[in-house]
Formats: sequence, structure tokens, C-alpha cells
Amino acid sequence: MESSAKKLSSLRITSLDDDDDETEVPHQPPPAGPSAAAADYDDDEDEEVDVTLGVLSKPKHPGLLLRHLFPSKAGGIPAWLDPVNLPSGKSSCCGFCGEPLQFVLQIYAPIDDNVAAFHRALFVFMCPSMACLLRDQHEQWKHKHGNPCRSVKVFRCQLPRTNAFYSAQPLKHDGSDKPLCPGAPVCHWCGTWKGDKICSSCKKARYCSEKHQALHWRSGHKNDCLQIISSSAASNSVVPAVGKVPARTSWPEFEIEIDYEGTFDSDSGDENNSKSLVMQRHGKPDVMMQSWMDQFEADADNKCWASFQERVSRAPKQVLRYCREPNAKPLWALSSGCLSNADIPSCSYCRGPLCYEFQVGQISSL
Repeated sequence: MESSAKKLSSLRITSLDDDDDETEVPHQPPPAGPSAAAADYDDDEDEEVDVTLGVLSKPKHPGLLLRHLFPSKAGGIPAWLDPVNLPSGKSSCCGFCGEPLQFVLQIYAPIDDNVAAFHRALFVFMCPSMACLLRDQHEQWKHKHGNPCRSVKVFRCQLPRTNAFYSAQPLKHDGSDKPLCPGAPVCHWCGTWKGDKICSSCKKARYCSEKHQALHWRSGHKNDCLQIISSSAASNSVVPAVGKVPARTSWPEFEIEIDYEGTFDSDSGDENNSKSLVMQRHGKPDVMMQSWMDQFEADADNKCWASFQERVSRAPKQVLRYCREPNAKPLWALSSGCLSNADIPSCSYCRGPLCYEFQVGQISSL
């Protein structure tokens, strides 16, 4: 974990504040449409930037993924960077079904030259309902510049080096590292969101929503609650602890190990390019097969898919692609799904253009 954290924390990430000294130019989005989207990403097609990849691995010890060690992790419960001021209300719920979102992964990604982001983490949540995810996709295309509902949300948290939660001294990684203060009480069912609702009977169990309270009650808190009440009535009795968060409510927990795409042999993906996909079983193509191959390569979606497969095949187990360089772009699977610059809304705070930072791939282990 230590080596992985060092790799990611040593990344050179450009601060948004670097643009403060430059003359401001009004943001002029290019024309929308498929041709504009293709132009935005085809210009840099041959210019590969250094991409950091994330691969899942079983943690050597669960204690390595605690919040004061600033982990990058997937599954389990989030290791909140700010353990007190957690997202709440509608922010923590799916915009379609209204249920609390489930934790997917978090990335520790500080910005070296920004004192306000000495510690910085990004948290990804999603609704486990496929129906909500499909509605989310539809709403994004329908209301590109509005504020549509979301079933997938990303939260960013950043802290200066001197803060109320962690020591300003470097981590020792000898078992002595501790947070400076406890976090806010969280839901006893999901372990994720702030538990601002309390069981009316035992006054001990906390929940983020009525649904999670009902689920916890049916899973065993009904009996625990009676024991807590009975023990509280007896002055010399030890009050039993509230039941732990059931493991089935979250996805399996993994550490995200960091590596660089450039360390993988690019030739390993040769069999996945557009020609090899066809010739793999047929050997040298005949005239008809060559004609079909030419049509395949001429199709924009097929060409984009072949390029996507080639890049991903260099490290097939990757679940995360991270790059905050100015010319970084998402790795699109289909050209028809590419967003043009005009499709990307402006920042809701400063109205400036948004930049790409990372994308999440298939996480089959969760």
C-alpha cells in the first residue's frame, strides 16, 4: 500500500490556479454534433499522454485502507477524507428512485502545487438499480446543459496540510499513525452516510434513511434493540453493542494498486487491432475478406472500438484510468458516444470549462 500511495501522490497534476496569471478568454464552445465530437478527439489520436492505471488487489491487511492512511480503494465503505462534513440529504441519494447511493471507489489524488489540496480525494457512488442507470444515461443526452437527475455521483474533498483531522507530519506506516479526531456517526446499515436518524426505542442505532432502518430492523436489530433496552434498565448491566454493518450491504473491498500504462508492452495488444481480429482464425485474407476488413476499418465505431480494445489489452485488469494533463481525453469505446466540447457543461461555480480527470472501467470483482 505504501508504494502504491507514493506512486499516486508523486504524480505531477496541474493546478487549476495555474491559469490565474493568463489573460482570460471567454469560453467559445465549438459547434455540436458528431463531426464536432470526432474532431475534438481525433486531433490527439496519435498523441498518447501518460495514463495512470488502477488495478484491484486484495488488501494485505484491512487496516491499510483506513482514512488516515489516505487509501485508493474500491468496494466496502468509503474512507471519508473529511469524516465530519459528509454529503447528506438529496446529495447522498439517487435522483430517480430516491434511495441512498452505494459506494463504488475512491481515489487519493492530491495536487502538489495547490496548498488547499494537499490532501484530495474523489469518491464515486452509484445506484445499484440498472433501471436508474439507464434513465440517467437518457437524461444526460436529453438535458446536456441542464441539471438532470443523476444515479451516479462523484464527490471531491480536499484539505490543506494543516487541518483538524490529520497530522501535518508524514505517515510513518509503523502502526502508530492515527487520525486526530473521530468521525461523525454513520448509518449502522450501510456504514456510508451520516446517521442523523436514531432508533426511537434503543436510542443507540443510527441510520441515514428510513429504508435502511427497516432493513436493519428485519436483519436482527429487532432482537438487539430489546436487549439494549433491557440492559439499560439494569444499572449494573453491560449494554450490548449495536450490530455491525452486514457485509452483504456493500461490495467486496479491494485496494487500488497504481501502475503506469507506459510500463506495459504496447505490442501485447497487437492481436486486438482491427486486422488481427479478422485474421486471427482465417490466416491471410482473400479478396472478399480484405474488402470486408476495409469496410470494418472505414466505419468510425469499429475503428474506435479496435483502438479501445488495443489500449485496454495492454493491461486487461485495469479498472481505473487517471490523467489530469491538459490534453488528456477519455478512452471512448464507440465514436458515436463521444462528447464534443460543446456537450460538456461549464463549471456550476466559476462557469469555466470542465476538464477530464479519470474514468472507471469494468469492475467485475465487485
